[in-house]
Amino acid sequence: MSSEPRAAMGVSFITLGVSDLDRSRRFYESIGFVPEPKGGGEVAFFNLSGLVLALYPRDELAKDANTTAGEVDGIVSSLSQNVDSEIEVHERMDRARAAGGRILREPSVPPWGGLRGYFADPDGFAWEVAWNPGIDLMEDGRVRWRTT
Repeated sequence: MSSEPRAAMGVSFITLGVSDLDRSRRFYESIGFVPEPKGGGEVAFFNLSGLVLALYPRDELAKDANTTAGEVDGIVSSLSQNVDSEIEVHERMDRARAAGGRILREPSVPPWGGLRGYFADPDGFAWEVAWNPGIDLMEDGRVRWRTT
């Protein structure tokens, strides 16, 4: 066993296998994600405070992973965006709706307090938009749990 320090566990990229790359790129740009110039038209990248969201054609992603492409049917996971206020939850949900997103749950109060809503992108990937009074958002977008 090495005595070298280990890197912290983390996620660098989240890749969504999409059915129509151009449609998905337009959707994410419409809701405010800023594209990275890398990718050359074969993949779309968006920097999310150091984490990268990648959109990749579903069939190509399946080939890359040596498996078959599936469809999104119902919810199996969600991605979450935390925001600074209840107003911002409503604004982001409205923006997703205007961009063609499907609203899964209108903003409402969850059991832990705060406010959250859910929308699905054009391929059915679920996103939560939440204001949580138990966390602080750092300037770089990271989350810090409140201790009191």
